Amino acid sequence: MDVLTRHIAEHYREDNASEPRHAALGRAITASIESGEIEAGKSLPSERALSTGLGLSRVTVRRAIGDLVDRGLLQRRHGARTTVAPRVEKQLSALSSFSEDIRSRDMEPGVRWIEKEITRASPAEAMALGLAPEEKVVRLRRIRLADNRPIAIEHCAIPQALLPSADFEGNSLYSELQRRGLRPVRGTQRIRAGLMTAEEAEMLKARPGAALLIIERRCLLETGQAIEFTQTRYHAEYYDFVTGIGG
Repeated sequence: MDVLTRHIAEHYREDNASEPRHAALGRAITASIESGEIEAGKSLPSERALSTGLGLSRVTVRRAIGDLVDRGLLQRRHGARTTVAPRVEKQLSALSSFSEDIRSRDMEPGVRWIEKEITRASPAEAMALGLAPEEKVVRLRRIRLADNRPIAIEHCAIPQALLPSADFEGNSLYSELQRRGLRPVRGTQRIRAGLMTAEEAEMLKARPGAALLIIERRCLLETGQAIEFTQTRYHAEYYDFVTGIGG
């Protein structure tokens, strides 16, 4: 038995024997990935190796792998071995856009729009952006994609006084702000953990109750004026946040 199959087998033995075998195997493979025993970009053992090593049928192994491919945790290309999908690393100390983060990992960013509107700022938006209660914001809600895989849900508010219309060209907010000379230069952000609701799980192709990483970000222009208030809910299986320490 090869090393990776042995790691998966160890997690598989810990699973609840009463659940379907393909589901137990899927959880064992997921646990091996989350523990770092199978790294992003590495090939999974072959169906034959997993079938022989774990005493499972090829049909069971194929179904478990197929479920993880559908979830986006694994990638399967014709004529090639199944590999662990790459995770996105975001530098917490850098003020970058989602699209920039995704392209830096050699993936293609994408978006599915949920909502674009001009509306009165909510109390939280007004406080974060320094607006009067009656002032309006451009509010954007969208699902963010990496290689067509949904990995985050983003809610964003921009003062309408700075961005007059929600129907800007393209899908990149930061490109539009830069075009207007309004690129944020600094900000603050808060990170916390959460669990997906049924609606969020459907959007992110996950299970209700799956882990989220939630970041609230307030960004400023060079003048100190607040330009952006965003809450992004990241699928925790696909995203890592990285920061430097020391001098």
